[in-house]
Amino acid sequence: MAKIEMTWQDKNLFESVHNDGIIMVDNALEGDEKRGMRPKAMMLTSLAGCSGLDIVSLLKKMRVEVDAFKIHVSAELTDEHPKIYKDVVVTYQFFGSDFKKSKIQKAVDLSVNNYCGVMEMFRSFTEIKVEVAYHEV
Repeated sequence: MAKIEMTWQDKNLFESVHNDGIIMVDNALEGDEKRGMRPKAMMLTSLAGCSGLDIVSLLKKMRVEVDAFKIHVSAELTDEHPKIYKDVVVTYQFFGSDFKKSKIQKAVDLSVNNYCGVMEMFRSFTEIKVEVAYHEV
């Protein structure tokens, strides 16, 4: 069973505690210092994190090395309340040389289609477009 405990700190700042660690959740008002991530941004972070962890694990098992790996996630919010994400684009960027593209693509596909539970949760309310880019260094 997944559990967190969230405690209000002040203004619009909360501390969320889980066995894995602590994160700050904020919705800073105009002029206030931002001290945490907004809840919807955390959703995009969770999507990238879930898939990214899958991919690095799979690449390690496949003995595929890259110099760097980045994930960019973008999404639009609907106009009506409650505002939810639509038009989500996940771009996996790999940096290096002599790419083993078929293995990298297999790792991405396995994460996107089989392993990443957050990706599946997103699919329950929106379409997701996946892109892969290779950057020679």
